[in-house]
Amino acid sequence: MSQTENKVKWCLNKAKKEMEEGIKHRGLIEIDPDLDEAKKHIQKAEHNFKAVFTMEKSGLLDWSVNAVFYTIYHCFLGIIAKFGYESRNQECTIALVEHLKEQKKIILSTEIIEALKIAESEEKNEKSAIVLRENFQYGTETKIEDKTLSELKGLSQKAIEETKKIIYNK
Repeated sequence: MSQTENKVKWCLNKAKKEMEEGIKHRGLIEIDPDLDEAKKHIQKAEHNFKAVFTMEKSGLLDWSVNAVFYTIYHCFLGIIAKFGYESRNQECTIALVEHLKEQKKIILSTEIIEALKIAESEEKNEKSAIVLRENFQYGTETKIEDKTLSELKGLSQKAIEETKKIIYNK
């Protein structure tokens, strides 16, 4: 059993236990596949992607990074909705998307998944969307290198395009 498969099982069990305790789950639950919800997540991803440019023009580069992260994250939420899951946990969402890729149920660039994962090496971490988002959200820095932001915007666009293929293709 792969590490991502173990993580997905843990997330499913976590949600099940929390729901049995009568509290709002913070994991994964299986639902009926929901193409309408998947499409709404694509719309939200595109909305967030527009926000990247709006904030960049306004000089709010730190918030542009947040919008990049949530652009990709909503793509992931769209993918899992199509496959019949609901998530209330970012790590669980990422693990499920990675697991769907391992199972060859989706074709999604590894770099898109890696952008939202906490990397094992410090070098990879420096430019991952999740680490940059955390640094900008909780730190005091407000500027990002033009090259890095440009790469993140390109990755966001790629995530939207690849997710649309997953959601709109049977």
